[in-house]
Amino acid sequence: MLSIIRHGEEHPGVPLLIVHGLFGTGRNWGVIARRIGASRPVIAVDMRNHGDSPRFATQSYADMAGDLAEVIAAHGGQADVLGHSMGGKAAMVLALTRPDLVRRLIVADIAPVAYGHTQSHHIAAMKAMDLTDLSTRAEADRRLSATVADAGLRAFFLQSLDLKAQPPRWKLNLDVLEAEMPRIIGFPEMSGQYDGPALFLTGADSDYVRREHRPRIQAMFPKARFARLAGAGHWLHADKPREFEAAISTWLEATGG
Repeated sequence: MLSIIRHGEEHPGVPLLIVHGLFGTGRNWGVIARRIGASRPVIAVDMRNHGDSPRFATQSYADMAGDLAEVIAAHGGQADVLGHSMGGKAAMVLALTRPDLVRRLIVADIAPVAYGHTQSHHIAAMKAMDLTDLSTRAEADRRLSATVADAGLRAFFLQSLDLKAQPPRWKLNLDVLEAEMPRIIGFPEMSGQYDGPALFLTGADSDYVRREHRPRIQAMFPKARFARLAGAGHWLHADKPREFEAAISTWLEATGG
């Protein structure tokens, strides 16, 4: 089963399952998960081939949805599911194939469509980075800056670098993620609908979810509602964490607590 981090275990009720995006981990969501966990149970997962979760030869959305179904089945049989980017696509596939497990769905800045932007160049940068005699995150950042100019992206990637390992290693199955990139940026052919409440929350400065995507979203998720977070891009939960949390909490409260 996937590696998980639990918050708010002392609270009764259906958990909120948080599903990170490509190159992320459940720990990336720590502050938001802890704050929401102050009033309800929260489970943050490491997706397959990420963090402390098992390594597999595939990264298909059917497989990722199956992993999430296993976690939900082991923790009460139903969850509210929040997924960002790759995790949002996996959450959508889960809702469409196992609607009995998903009480409510929140999709953060992604649509059920194929995208043209590959992330393989970031994998190449991580694989090319010299990990020899590496002991500090500052030095790791310096080395990675040779191929990744964006300081925010470097900080995000370096959260998945295990400096305590000997030698240091990436806590990402980079070979499989590279091989499966066409599946990750794509979206499988799906039939059926998810008839539960669904929120599609996007960054106002992001172009991942465009107006022309809405008919496809509404065909699959007829109760979909749309909201935009001002001043946020694709990484909206990192750009505006308090506002993101407030938007999620407000919608959850409005749709049943």
